Amino acid sequence: MRRWLCALSTLVFLLVTFPQFTGAQKPAVSSENAQWEEKFRAIPDPNNLREYMRHLSARPHHVGSAYDKANAEWILAKLKSFGLDAKIETFDVLYPTPKLRVLEMTAPTHFTAKLQEPPLAVDPTSNQQSEQLPSFHAYSIDGDVTAPLVYVNYGIPEDYDRLERLGVSVKGAIVIAKYGNSWRGIKPKVAAEHGAVGCIIYSDPHDDGYAEDEVFPAGPMRPKDGVQRGSVADMPLFPGDPLTPGIGAVPGAKRLALKDAPTLTKIPVLPISYADAQPLLAALTGPVAPAEWRGSLPITYRIGPGPAKVHLKLQFNWDTKTIYDVIARIPGAQEPDQWIIRGNHHDAWVNGAEDPTSGQVALLEEARALGELLKQGWRPKRTIIYCAWDGEEPGLLGSTEWVETHAEELSQHAVVYINTDTNGRGYLQVEGSHTLEKLVNNVARDIQDPETKLSAWKRSQLSRIANARPARGGGAGKDAAEERKEARERADLRIPALGSGSDYSAFLQHLGIASLNVGYGGEDRGGIYHSIYDDFYWYTHFSDTDFVYGRALAQTVGTLVLRMADDDVLPFDFTDLADTVQMYAKELKALYKQKQDSARERDLELKEAVFQATSDPRQPTFPPKAEEIPPQINFGALDDAVKALTASADRYQKAIHAAGPMGNAAAVHALNQKLMESERRFTNSDGLARRPWFKHLLYAPGFYTGYGVKTVPGVREALEQGRYDEAQSEIARVSKVLQEESALIDSATGDLEKMGH
Repeated sequence: MRRWLCALSTLVFLLVTFPQFTGAQKPAVSSENAQWEEKFRAIPDPNNLREYMRHLSARPHHVGSAYDKANAEWILAKLKSFGLDAKIETFDVLYPTPKLRVLEMTAPTHFTAKLQEPPLAVDPTSNQQSEQLPSFHAYSIDGDVTAPLVYVNYGIPEDYDRLERLGVSVKGAIVIAKYGNSWRGIKPKVAAEHGAVGCIIYSDPHDDGYAEDEVFPAGPMRPKDGVQRGSVADMPLFPGDPLTPGIGAVPGAKRLALKDAPTLTKIPVLPISYADAQPLLAALTGPVAPAEWRGSLPITYRIGPGPAKVHLKLQFNWDTKTIYDVIARIPGAQEPDQWIIRGNHHDAWVNGAEDPTSGQVALLEEARALGELLKQGWRPKRTIIYCAWDGEEPGLLGSTEWVETHAEELSQHAVVYINTDTNGRGYLQVEGSHTLEKLVNNVARDIQDPETKLSAWKRSQLSRIANARPARGGGAGKDAAEERKEARERADLRIPALGSGSDYSAFLQHLGIASLNVGYGGEDRGGIYHSIYDDFYWYTHFSDTDFVYGRALAQTVGTLVLRMADDDVLPFDFTDLADTVQMYAKELKALYKQKQDSARERDLELKEAVFQATSDPRQPTFPPKAEEIPPQINFGALDDAVKALTASADRYQKAIHAAGPMGNAAAVHALNQKLMESERRFTNSDGLARRPWFKHLLYAPGFYTGYGVKTVPGVREALEQGRYDEAQSEIARVSKVLQEESALIDSATGDLEKMGH
């Protein structure tokens, strides 16, 4: 409550201090469409959202469970009752479940981890042990290893660089890493690359436990025995069924042998609670961990190795399970072959009230509201497809298999994919394709924030000004003052790009379909993610307790769907895209300079280390690895392509604002077909180096970040990893797709100008 009052006071102060924040003038929505949108936004009801969640989260519903199938059938019945044409599509996927889990410390003393989350008397669904899957990591391999323990902080590449400089090796060791700072699947991947034989991941109370707030059930944070389940498949290679990469997991599909599945981990990996982690960490000796590596447990954080020795034994049932995607359609009256696709997943690790049911209930209420509009005579111009995906949690299974199965028709017909996942109390948060940035901003201005009664756009703007932080990562990150200035002055709030972690990935990064991920949050931080405590009790006590932000999400996404479905000209815009690509080009140049400077600094450090070793051989030194000083890289082609894109975007914007009534249906259809193709132009059939499933050359999950996006990934990651010849060739590929995008925009501009005459 104190945090809420503080945030509200800040918002009021900013409103008084900065009354000039009005944002860009948005293009007009036709009066008829505006009336239908207003009717739509009046329909969603928080009481319905509450009852949907009560039902869907009543029992554990992981992949392969009876309640997962029952929920799919219940959603199907609901969509049909709303008047939508709906069906279930099934796929058969690899889904391992735990058969044996052992974690024990064998030296210097004996300790056996509990590996259990206890039920709580106040939380009625936490006691459904017979239906709950125990805590585990999906797609960890089987393993039986005993080895010294080494603490590796968050277990990301930079941490291993630090260990090397401290003279600590993990070869032949079991590593223990904290959750956070990267996707969990990256931690065993990097550990294996450095020679580790096993990996343990725990949730430190510094990140989502008692260091943040009261723990559940007294507060929202992770209790000492809470565990985060999750997938550790190497999804930066490809998401979806590990045995059917690139094709749908349908009957007759050619499947890899289990031993040949490249996305399974190379070493066994297990999640544990901080109660189970503390004795292991307390038994370590060796160097004291750097200050920034220390968590909030009441111990001295040390790195090891030894004397702690750990035995980790895991066995899984490597079964094939059926997943159930629910697909509903509202046929388009004028352009039925142009598809607006909207999705959220329905499976969960356990009861999953926040993840994913908070988003799924908004989807259902949107569908009900559209059904009500149908009864009143509304018909969308374009076809609308609502999807409730299964199998998202293990690895985006349901959406990926559906996209791969229907790839050809989606490439021809899909206009956009709009995703939600979790939802809570707070600010509107949108990531996605920058051709949709202006649409997102315009819709956000029409949605009222339930708490402040400001527009969702205004509240997001004020929160960015109040909470500005420097950008993270290599390149030309903005400082806080620049972030605040941009939020005040830029016509549209910038939306981040999409990496991975939810069901948009196959649409955007495999097929090049413009995509968005939408949700509210920021005021309801909790520590129940992927645990048995993510349930109806927690959500209705600590998150969107009265479901008004669920209603806001339904209003927001439903308005996006209506605008995409009913606008005469598809509401893509290219000026924000061009501005963002300019920013990416500057970041790449700054990253290149940073690599040059770093290599020179390392060279000086190495010379100093050698000098010290020569001067006093009794003092052990661990000199840094020498870095190659980057050769000259030519960014000229990229600069030319960015200039061309900027000029084309400006011409299109002038043409669309000057355009009059769209009376020629055939000409409008042809224009929209080109606009549909705009995101496809950023793809390349060869895909990214070493991971060809990812076709998009502007957005991809990072090879060593997992969920986190890498923009212009071919160039950026080649620079980061010192593959400079590859960086130069990737610049050529990216420049080519940018030039092709400019040509497409110019062609669309020509169509608009002809219609104007």
